[in-house]
Amino acid sequence: MINWNRFLASYRLRRRWFYPLISLTVALSLCLSTSLPGRAIDLLPLLFQGAQILQLSNMSDRQEVELGKQMNDELRQEVRISRNQQLTSYVEQIGRRLATNSDRPNIPYTFQVVEDDSVNAFATLGGFLYVNTGLIKTADNEAELASVIGHEMGHVEGKHLLKQMRQRAIASGVATAAGLDRNKAVGIGVDLALNRPRSRQDEYDADTRGLRTLTRAGYSPSAMVSFMKKLQGKSSIPTFLSTHPGASDRVKALQRQIDLQPSKSNFGLDNAAYRANIRAFLQ
Repeated sequence: MINWNRFLASYRLRRRWFYPLISLTVALSLCLSTSLPGRAIDLLPLLFQGAQILQLSNMSDRQEVELGKQMNDELRQEVRISRNQQLTSYVEQIGRRLATNSDRPNIPYTFQVVEDDSVNAFATLGGFLYVNTGLIKTADNEAELASVIGHEMGHVEGKHLLKQMRQRAIASGVATAAGLDRNKAVGIGVDLALNRPRSRQDEYDADTRGLRTLTRAGYSPSAMVSFMKKLQGKSSIPTFLSTHPGASDRVKALQRQIDLQPSKSNFGLDNAAYRANIRAFLQ
């Protein structure tokens, strides 16, 4: 049953502030149009443009996911997303196991494979993660692949890209007192995700978070160290590690953390099984 007294009270309250605001806006528009002929200013759209302005310093999870979706639409024009359903499902399976044990399990993570032979992986906002086929082929086992996915989830957990976007917007002068235009935010985010390394602090933080998630999910934590050590020996440093700090420093930091909380788990270290899966998926 409708509570008519409450309905009428709410209706009167809305009229009390909304209609005077509309009237004031219309009046200002008319005054400015009269005083500045040929340069009429329509202020009505300003009432509703707030929906397009983002406050990066105070963004809800829902807003972050929505922005991540928009960034994903842009990224799909920049990179080639794999249509290999078997391979994508395999990566998703690993990702779901990790996500359940992450510090942000309520984010609807999206895992995608990029057709690219370079050794790389990256993440944007709201749980959108991308793993190159080159990295999948370089990993020796499932735990090593999981360690990279866990590291990228660490960036999502720490909201590192969001912080970088805010810093870039302020430095370039595109942020206003009201916030940042959504389209500009998407452009900045895509550029940072594809072309800019994370800071020293962010990389260490993502390593720590990723190692914690990897261990919680039951994978052998040693895989994160073994994967980084393997990449260190390559003649050219892969994109995934071409950041500051250097890989050797990150390996030492991770090993110290593992030594403090040793694990006997060998899950995910079966090289033969992993190679068989990858060969089957990539046929």
